[in-house]
Amino acid sequence: MQILKTYARLFVRDLDTTLPTYEKLVGAPADLRFAFEEAELAAVGDFLLIAGPPEATDRYRATLGPVVVDDLDAVPDFLAATGGVVIGGPLSSATGRFLYARHPDGNEIEYVEWTADLRARVLG
Repeated sequence: MQILKTYARLFVRDLDTTLPTYEKLVGAPADLRFAFEEAELAAVGDFLLIAGPPEATDRYRATLGPVVVDDLDAVPDFLAATGGVVIGGPLSSATGRFLYARHPDGNEIEYVEWTADLRARVLG
C-alpha cells in the first residue's frame, strides 16, 4: 500500500464563500467538488473543505484524513499487522472506495482509493 496524497480537513459553513480563498492560497482551482451525504466537499491543494451546518458535518470531525492510497484492499492487512481495526466500510462513493480505521493510538483515519480517472486527473 502506498500513500498517494493526504488532506487536511477544514470545516466551513459555506463552500461558495470559502473556496475562493483557498484557491487563491494554493494558486489553483479545486481538484474536486461534490456532495457527500448532507455535506458538500471540495479538495484544493492539500485541503479538504467540508461545508454544511454542524448537524451535517459534526460526525466527520473526529476522523483524520482522508489518506488517499493506491490499494484500499491492503489497508485491513496493514491494520491487522499494526494493531488497528477497520471501523467502517469499505464503502463506495463518487470518488472511489473508502473505509474508516482506528489506529492503535486511537486516531480514526479515513482511507480512500480513488477511481482510475480521478487519480489520473488529480495526480497526473
